[in-house]
Amino acid sequence: MGNIAIIGCGLVGRAWAISYAKGGLDVVLWDREPEAPKVALDYISDILGELEDNDLLNGADSAAVLARITIADTMAEAVKNAGHIQENTPEDLEIKKAVFAELDALAPSECVIASSTSAILPSKFSEGLEGAHRCLVMHPINPPYLIPAVEIVPAPWTSDEVVEKSRQLLVSAGHAPIVMKNELEGFVMNRLQGALLEEAFRLVEKGYATAEDVDVGIREGLALRWSFMGPFETIDLNAPGGVRDYAERYQQIYVPIFEQSNWRSDWSGPVMDKIEKDRRERLPEDKLGERAVWRDKNLIALMAHKNKTKKELGS
Repeated sequence: MGNIAIIGCGLVGRAWAISYAKGGLDVVLWDREPEAPKVALDYISDILGELEDNDLLNGADSAAVLARITIADTMAEAVKNAGHIQENTPEDLEIKKAVFAELDALAPSECVIASSTSAILPSKFSEGLEGAHRCLVMHPINPPYLIPAVEIVPAPWTSDEVVEKSRQLLVSAGHAPIVMKNELEGFVMNRLQGALLEEAFRLVEKGYATAEDVDVGIREGLALRWSFMGPFETIDLNAPGGVRDYAERYQQIYVPIFEQSNWRSDWSGPVMDKIEKDRRERLPEDKLGERAVWRDKNLIALMAHKNKTKKELGS
């Protein structure tokens, strides 16, 4: 296949560039803001050394990975030899529609055009395009150079061949694809995350727990298992006879919980005062950026540990 064209070089675009380049692929950056690709390249250069130190570049050195990333002056130049385009423009439907129309007109006929959108259904911005069959969503969990899972979301007219080609690309770059059969609001990740957040807000709103209590429950509880296995494997191992045995033993616990949870907390309502107060006492607003750096360093350490244990224990 051809190279990877990154259209839009902000937070998500530059993270994709690292991900694809460390996967051994040639990457071309372009953005409507002329300085954005250079800023992205500086960021990438800074972080590659830390990834190399933690053996997260697939055995390559940071200079070799950086050399795989170049900058194009125009969109046409960026996509002319592309086998895959990763679009990372703002979460605005009209912008997406305009950009996809441009990309569809400029890209080689066999090139896949994927959006990183976390919320907009692919049918909304690809309908009516001549190349609508090659358009889809590939939504990363940010940052994709550290978190392997990526959602593949086809529009109703996306071809099976394009979905499979996209899946193979992600696997070759070291990702773990989530291949949806049909588009759906929220995709997979936001629906799962949303279900957890809804319950978290309800627990705090009704005074059953504080925001920190909820965070402790995930951070020091469920997430320890979830960092290396999902909810279905978790319950498969939590009953002697496996997943069916778990359901037969414990489903009755969840029936009243569901009935009690059948309402929405207003995230911008009075409950937010409680949550924000709790969070700002623990982390002042002017420390958010610093804490985000701490988060990413922890992710790097976690991924290095997971890679090590996968080699030793298997997956």
